[in-house]
Amino acid sequence: MIVVDMESSGLDPQNHSLLSVGAIDFLNSSNTFYGECRVWEGAHVDVEALAVNGFTHEELADAKKQTEGDLVRAFLAWSEGCAEKTIAGQNPSADRDFLRAGAARNHLDWQFAFRTIDLHSVAYMHMVQRGAVIPLMHGHSALSLDKILVYCGLPEEPKPHNGLRGATYEAEAFSRLLYGKPLLPLFKKYALLWGDTLDTR
Repeated sequence: MIVVDMESSGLDPQNHSLLSVGAIDFLNSSNTFYGECRVWEGAHVDVEALAVNGFTHEELADAKKQTEGDLVRAFLAWSEGCAEKTIAGQNPSADRDFLRAGAARNHLDWQFAFRTIDLHSVAYMHMVQRGAVIPLMHGHSALSLDKILVYCGLPEEPKPHNGLRGATYEAEAFSRLLYGKPLLPLFKKYALLWGDTLDTR
């Protein structure tokens, strides 16, 4: 699978632009991708999104950055070298939909299947099987990426959010949940200790 984490100027793939894409080939974790782009002309920009990803309005309009089409084209070319191309991540349908919308806007062939692998679902099932308490908010799962990382014995993702760093943390969590072992040298100092009690705030 390809663990993907993108940043965007908002939540709607039809009206907002990709800003960056980070990805890790899970079966060959040294094979990574990262790229940034400027927003496409007319794209909406939400200040709430910029508060999460740390981009500035100046960076979004930087003419020196590649276009969204160039970024998606580069990602698609990189993915050709991955043996298993199922998109995975935390809420990966959003990443898939933004990449697919970027491909459509730029008349690029979309080569990925509809199915994705959601880290939230994998973590939820792992916790249920171990009898751990699922944190809830308003009656729904509150398993954010940070809570999943802590459950897996990892630190929370540093802020502001970064696509490649997010994909890196997510890939490590996938390895621990699926195989019970670390994946990346960056995280080998963190013991695999399941955190059964998570802060529900």
